[in-house]
This record gives sequence, structure tokens and C-alpha cells, in this order.
Amino acid sequence: MSRIGVKPIEVPAGVEVTVADGNVVTVKGPKGTLTKSYNKDMIIKADGGVITVERPTEDKLHKSLHGLTRTLIHNQVVGVTEGYTKTLEIVGVGYRAQKKGKEVHLNLGYSHPVIIPETDSIKLDVPQPNQIVVTGIDKQEVGQFASEIREKRPPEPYKGKGIRYTGEYIIRKEGKAGKGSKK
Repeated sequence: MSRIGVKPIEVPAGVEVTVADGNVVTVKGPKGTLTKSYNKDMIIKADGGVITVERPTEDKLHKSLHGLTRTLIHNQVVGVTEGYTKTLEIVGVGYRAQKKGKEVHLNLGYSHPVIIPETDSIKLDVPQPNQIVVTGIDKQEVGQFASEIREKRPPEPYKGKGIRYTGEYIIRKEGKAGKGSKK
């Protein structure tokens, strides 16, 4: 049995979950609404304040989908109640972020500022000039957006300059060996 898939999902007060035909799960909560379609083979039941996910057979595909489906539904419930955040750090002399209206302007050593606009579902915040906070209700979307910001200037291995996730460890390389004898 799946260790994750068999766990029931507790639905907190103020959250409404509906399972439509074709395994379309809609979760409404205080922060918004998320709708996602799941594999039609999975058996999803919403009874009162508990959601359970069951698999029809012991096939390898159904076993792998069992835990995945349960985790994705749980992420929807957490997203509409608490939301998700990813924090990015900017490291480097002169590198900084600045919020202007619904856009974040990044100075990353290029000849031009990099402008990143907020979307309807993703909110950006700049508590410090070297920090960006990405917030939203969809875990996958928050992670993807944070990844796209990180791609603007990924951390380089020599000095560690660039945009990184908070707590991310950058493997450093040694610089040039120095003066050596040439023959």
C-alpha cells in the first residue's frame, strides 16, 4: 500500500471541496479557488471534512498515481487556506530589486533593468533590496515563477553572485591557480 496515498486529507473549516465527473476537484477557500483534473482511474471521495483517494488496482501506474493524486489535492487545500511563498536572495555588488507598482525592477549587472510584472495569481514583494518574495495559492505556479526569476541571473560558482533561493547552497569552484612556471 502507498504510505502517502492512504492518508485521509482533513478539510479545515471554511474550505469547500467538490469532486465533479471526470475527477475534476475544485477547492474553494479564503484565499481563492483552485480547480484541477486528475486521472479518471483514481477514486476520489469527499465525505464531510475528509477527502480520501483510492486506487482501483495494484498496477504500477495506479500505485504511482495514488500518492501523487493525494499529494496534489492536499497542496490545493493548503494553498487556498495558507498559500505558498518562495523567497529569493540577490547576491552581488550593485545587484538589487525595487518594487514599482505591480512590477519588480531588478538591477543585475546588465546594461538595462530586468522588469518582472506580477500576475493575477502571483504576488511579488521586496522587503529588502536584496530579497524577493513570491506568493500565491498554487504551489506549482509559485515554484515555476520563482524559477523563472532565478533564471534571470543564476548564481555563478566562483563568487556566488546572482539570484538564489533562500537557504540554497552554491558549490564554489577555485579560481585560477596563480603564477606558474611556463616552459
